[in-house]
Amino acid sequence: MKNVGESLQTDHATGERSTRNRVARSILDHGPSTVADLAGRLGLTQAAVRRHLDALASENVVEPREQRVYGARTRGRPAKVFALTDSGRDAFDQSYDTLAVDALGWIERSAGGGAAGEAAVAAFARDRIESQGENYRAAVEAAAPEERAEALARALSADGYAATARSAPVGEQLCQHHCPVAHAAEKYPQLCEAETEFFSRLLGTHVQRLATIAHGDGVCTTFIPRGSPPGGTASTTTPASASKAGRNPA
Repeated sequence: MKNVGESLQTDHATGERSTRNRVARSILDHGPSTVADLAGRLGLTQAAVRRHLDALASENVVEPREQRVYGARTRGRPAKVFALTDSGRDAFDQSYDTLAVDALGWIERSAGGGAAGEAAVAAFARDRIESQGENYRAAVEAAAPEERAEALARALSADGYAATARSAPVGEQLCQHHCPVAHAAEKYPQLCEAETEFFSRLLGTHVQRLATIAHGDGVCTTFIPRGSPPGGTASTTTPASASKAGRNPA
């Protein structure tokens, strides 16, 4: 039987682990975050957040990065942010990624490999996002034009993408802080490309993928220019600069 001291130590360790998990989950939901960001969201002191981040970093769950700045850079050094590592993301709901990779590999081989195999995977990716995207389409079409990026973010979040929309110079940025199929998309970037093309058609404008989790970035970021037509009128042909987002450099 445990004595009182052992019980208190166990309770303390359990509480520490629970708080540590909250810190990691907050980074998953909101993307790379500063110590101040995390302290504000979780109601913790910055000293406590740093202690939990140090522990998570030692476990290879998070890693420090220089904060990416869009637009004009302010004076001074960029703030340090903490992002989930690949191992950290694996701790969340990516357990079926291996099955997805195996299935896509089977599609590629069944089509004969090479260019034909890549085309078959791309066709599957387009069909998948079209089927999955019915809820996204309904959400966007029900929203006012100036609220469509936010409506799309909410619909994506319901599917596990932890998405947000924020204003950016001459447009908006749609940020997906989590990708349930990140490892599959790393090997098969057609998944990212089909999603980008779908967003373009859905929002009725050319959109540009600035970053992807599959490409090693901390968040998938899509730029949506301001003044988009009211949905569904863009060309189905996406410029190469957007459609190749997420491809690992050869």
